Amino acid sequence: MRSMFFIFFSQAGHALSTPDIADFFADTIQKTVPKSRAQAMGEVKVTADFLNNFGGDNVRFLARSFGVPGDHYGQFSHGHRWPYGPVAIVAPFNFPLEIPVLQLMGALFMGNRPVLKPAEKCALVMEQFLHLLHDCGMDKKDVDLLNCQGPVAEKLIVEAPVRLTQFTGSSRVAEMLLEKTKGKVKIEDAGFDWKILGPDVGNVDYVSWQCDQDAYACAGQKCSAQSILFAHDNWEKAGLFDKMQANAATRSLVDLSIAPVLTHTTKSILDHAARLLEIPGAKLLFGGKELENHSIPEVYGAVYPTAVYVPLQELLKQENFDVCTTEIFGPFQVCTTFKDEGICHVIEACERMSHHLTAAVVSNDVDFQHAILANTVNGTTYAGRRARTTGAPQNHWFGPAGDARGAGIGTPEAIKLVWSCHREIIMDTVIPANWTQPKAT
Repeated sequence: MRSMFFIFFSQAGHALSTPDIADFFADTIQKTVPKSRAQAMGEVKVTADFLNNFGGDNVRFLARSFGVPGDHYGQFSHGHRWPYGPVAIVAPFNFPLEIPVLQLMGALFMGNRPVLKPAEKCALVMEQFLHLLHDCGMDKKDVDLLNCQGPVAEKLIVEAPVRLTQFTGSSRVAEMLLEKTKGKVKIEDAGFDWKILGPDVGNVDYVSWQCDQDAYACAGQKCSAQSILFAHDNWEKAGLFDKMQANAATRSLVDLSIAPVLTHTTKSILDHAARLLEIPGAKLLFGGKELENHSIPEVYGAVYPTAVYVPLQELLKQENFDVCTTEIFGPFQVCTTFKDEGICHVIEACERMSHHLTAAVVSNDVDFQHAILANTVNGTTYAGRRARTTGAPQNHWFGPAGDARGAGIGTPEAIKLVWSCHREIIMDTVIPANWTQPKAT
């Protein structure tokens, strides 16, 4: 546990909160990742708030120990949170400041010695942030920055004595790292994230706006993006899909409220839409075509925000389920509807999905909330009329559930879970004065 870190991390939090430095990091983010100014500034603010939260004795409290009396006089056991030592962080491209900073700080708070491998497309952001930490007083030997492609990082992680790797990114790479390291990885990987709109309709403008934000902000390139929407029939009757279409139509390349997709091509996204539209009863709600008048290279994706409707009974069929629940890391979602008697089918769909990261239960109906929450497992689940799937700030846990390998981020519970292990030290100091040697056993 590095309690003295509070001094310069407090300074770093203050620095990131000043307009000039905040603007500099937002500029740096936008130079490496296609996201709007508001999204870039939001990332800076969350990072600054996190640093300010731990700019004091909160770092010390992360390593709070506990004691338990022993079973004889003079014995006392102490439970400690203990660092792993040499650790690695592999961070994604889509949040080039927030995710690596929150995980890096957690590793340092708990006394580890990290090597940080940011996504090579946006390593500039963390390079500049480390310069800020150095300026605030952090020793340059505390962190190594590794700017490289995946195979180089894999070689280091496998051949160096790295005791734990925290990985945020694709499921494919996560599974490969787990195999290569014999399981010594904490992962926050893919999220095919669902949102369920209950039978109680209200605040339709707000809910349709939040659906648009969850599905299409950052061009859908968030692990928490709304991938599938289950809407009660009452919402369709209230015009929800039309309002979602109207909101999506306001997005533009000019302000990057719609942006290039870095991990899918235009063709692959449109091919996926075409495959979904082959399902009986499926229809295109909006989008489904390439952006007009753009100069985005063919290796990237350039599509309008897209929503494809698939009937729930068809979605649940074995031959359709996998394609309907394939994550497209871009501005793409599947929508479906259900009636009161169809809640069990919605729950079935949610539980058949393989990754349980974020979710939203948009309802103020307490019985409906409990019916969904009691039968699902997503690690970060919002409930209530304002429920969302994205926008995770620094003030609550963000991470999957139902997976022993899962990593959280941002909170004391997440930091202790990911970046420390339990160590028990049993003090046993008093030998009875009348002790005599017993017979060997």
